[in-house]
Amino acid sequence: MDVNKIKEYLGKDWEAVSRLLASSLSSDIALLERVNKGILSAPGKQLRPVISLLVARVCGGGKVTGDSIRCAAAAELLHNATLLHDDVVDDSPSRRGIPTVSAVLGRRSSVLLGDFWLVRAMDNILASRRGGSRLIRVFASTLSDLAEGELLQLEKSFSCDTGEKDYLRIIYGKTVSLFRATALTAAFSVKASPERERAAEDYAVNLGYAFQIKDDILDYNGGDGIGKPVCVDLKEKKITLPLLGAFRNAGPDAEKEVRSKLASVPSGQDLVGEISSFVREKGGVEYAEGVLSDYVSKAVSALGVFPPSKEREILESIAYFVS
Repeated sequence: MDVNKIKEYLGKDWEAVSRLLASSLSSDIALLERVNKGILSAPGKQLRPVISLLVARVCGGGKVTGDSIRCAAAAELLHNATLLHDDVVDDSPSRRGIPTVSAVLGRRSSVLLGDFWLVRAMDNILASRRGGSRLIRVFASTLSDLAEGELLQLEKSFSCDTGEKDYLRIIYGKTVSLFRATALTAAFSVKASPERERAAEDYAVNLGYAFQIKDDILDYNGGDGIGKPVCVDLKEKKITLPLLGAFRNAGPDAEKEVRSKLASVPSGQDLVGEISSFVREKGGVEYAEGVLSDYVSKAVSALGVFPPSKEREILESIAYFVS
């Protein structure tokens, strides 16, 4: 999947989102302007606004509205606001191979910049004409879900008693909720039918679960040599699906022993090698890959409501790419 080619296909709609992102972040404060331009110059895939525009088109018969552009921009602004805050929480030195704002300018600057991006996201939501209070409620609930997901993960990193139900709630808050908001608000922006709203929501929720599970798998195997750091979550004592899958296959006694060890050390760093081997030996990654495949299938199936189109085809390809 080549996201740049998708952006080219989206053409003027994508150009409008890019212009709105730049204008939304404009400031007469030199430091703020310089840092914002730096972030926009290395934006990553920008998958959420891409999905937002694609969903608006499949829901709206190929056309988007001004609100579609605003919702797409808001999704990207909100996503980056959470990254700026996450870099402080995780003390991250770099992101996408570039030093983080937190590392360069300090934690306070990263928090304040994240707040700025968040407010500008809400400005775009409030400027939207369609969706009304429903639009605001979706983004408000997403902010609540994001905070709850992070706090639940923090709580469980101390107790080391994360179960699969806890894990799914955590990743819903951290990742799935924003995918859901991205697609649902895009559907609102073109006044989609209730059936199409539900289909867009189902697609995004299942895609969000698949997206995070894939990331958690990569945390154990490094993406087959693509250079992604491994076991970052484990070092922070975060129990994710590959380890939960290994627990299922190993039985309660082995699970109890591993959880006890993980809970007893100040950092998961000391157990990285041992637990990584345990996950591989007990088929934890394979278990997670099976769950991932199920979510991808559900995401693709949800698109069956929409008539065949290039946009639907691209949304399917995004889901398959995650797998």
